[in-house]
Amino acid sequence: MTVLPKIQDFAAELTALFQDFHTHPELGFEETRTAGIVADKLRSFGVDEVHEGLGGTGVVGLIKGKGGGNRRVGLRADMDALPIAEASGLPYASKSPGRMHACGHDGHTTMLLGAARYLAETRDFDGTVVLIFQPAEEGLGGARRMIAEGLFERFPCDEIYGMHNDPNAEPGTVTVTPGPAMAGASFFDITVRGTGSHAAMPHQSKDPIVIGTALVQQLQTVVSRNTPPTKPVVISVTTFNAGSAYNVVPDTAVITGTIRYFHDEVAEMAHERIRALCAGMGQAHGVEIEVDLRNVFDVLVNDPDLSDAYVAAAADVVGAGMATLTDDQMTGSEDFADMLKVVPGAYCRVGHAGSVPLHNPAFVLDDAILPVGASVYARIVETRLAPTG
Repeated sequence: MTVLPKIQDFAAELTALFQDFHTHPELGFEETRTAGIVADKLRSFGVDEVHEGLGGTGVVGLIKGKGGGNRRVGLRADMDALPIAEASGLPYASKSPGRMHACGHDGHTTMLLGAARYLAETRDFDGTVVLIFQPAEEGLGGARRMIAEGLFERFPCDEIYGMHNDPNAEPGTVTVTPGPAMAGASFFDITVRGTGSHAAMPHQSKDPIVIGTALVQQLQTVVSRNTPPTKPVVISVTTFNAGSAYNVVPDTAVITGTIRYFHDEVAEMAHERIRALCAGMGQAHGVEIEVDLRNVFDVLVNDPDLSDAYVAAAADVVGAGMATLTDDQMTGSEDFADMLKVVPGAYCRVGHAGSVPLHNPAFVLDDAILPVGASVYARIVETRLAPTG
């Protein structure tokens, strides 16, 4: 592995910065402290322009290369944490109750800051680097908000790159999946409005628990009986809330969950079937069932040619045998997909030591990954904006 020497020289500073972010996690659209540190660091690095407040708490920086040029490459990192109580036991664990960087966005932010420092010091490229520090990736629509507020009109990019840590992969590896790489996602809220009664006289009720549990079972038939086997979809019910007493049949039950997919037509079919199942169940039991279905993430699609370029650049850092293309698709979702719908680019996964999965209260990001990710970000700029003179 060949981390860029200049980045290795300040690796200890990256670790300290990462640990500070980890200790002070902030949820989506609340990343004011994080965004303030990011903006201050960019200015201290000599970044040419620093813009704050895009998408609420987003930060954008511009670095111009030595050789001029009109091409522009975007680099993006997410900043938000999750509403999880940390159980890692780290000496720099979260000091914010019920909040934790359980997905490594603190590391992503740090890696992009490391690349920014390196690129601002060296500027060995033609064109402009657009540094995008995005808020609210975790299902709150941070990318969509930045785009809606003019991200790519104000800061146009010819291509764009992102990355995510991967505790399930071999440390030091970088992988990219060309084409559809991560699933799109919809969230749903289903409210069964029945009729309550005394629990000793359930015949006087229209029991939303009985109706709701039957509906949960029916939802699984969308996968098993309505979806082509060659077009995968996942439907998961993740909460079921009803009732508050031992002796009361409640009035309502609320069911929530998520749909994951790689084909838009499959998502549309799943939406239609869920609505139909709810309507049928409501009619069968004489109750009202309300359905709120909404798209939250698009399918993340990597440009094949830029996937090749990303792997080639990463190979300069981790070695040719450690940077590879793969056909593995992930059913997790990522709102960088929204940026890739506007600007072609690619998204890679960087393996690191650890056995605890993402979104787990005991998740630990291996800080050895920080200079690796920073170097990969820097190399894709240097290769895609290589001087031509």
